[in-house]
Amino acid sequence: MGARLSTSPLPALADPGRSQPLPPRGAPRGTSPPLRSSQPPVSRKLTPRASSRAARWGCRLRDLHGLGLRKDQHASRDLLHPSLDEEKKKHKKKRLVQSPNSYFMDVKCPGCYKITTVFSHAQTVVLCVGCSTVLCQPTGGKARLTEGCSFRRKQH
Repeated sequence: MGARLSTSPLPALADPGRSQPLPPRGAPRGTSPPLRSSQPPVSRKLTPRASSRAARWGCRLRDLHGLGLRKDQHASRDLLHPSLDEEKKKHKKKRLVQSPNSYFMDVKCPGCYKITTVFSHAQTVVLCVGCSTVLCQPTGGKARLTEGCSFRRKQH
């Protein structure tokens, strides 16, 4: 069978056997593509500069950021045995062992001394069962306890 010839007024799509590339978008039709220069393209270095911290230490800069290092510090830190303060500051998923930031607590009402269990990150106003006093109010993160309320963090 013979090859089909296209009678469509639309330009043909680029195919691997085509000798010239398509003109850039927005260029008027019927114009020829820009001429290529005879000089080879300028090659740019893809390696980091020798003055950067990442290049000097042979690692990526984002790896250094996670360690909390300053410009003049070295990357010598015990990663298997971090201090409790370091672990608390980290995101809940980036700790050595993942653990949540939230907890349940027993809150004692200052008026009737009844104990109510409240979630630390409660998203609604929690009222006392006995006297309907507001025990805590929601914020963007942890709930704010009302003044005078005492609390105790519940054990697992």
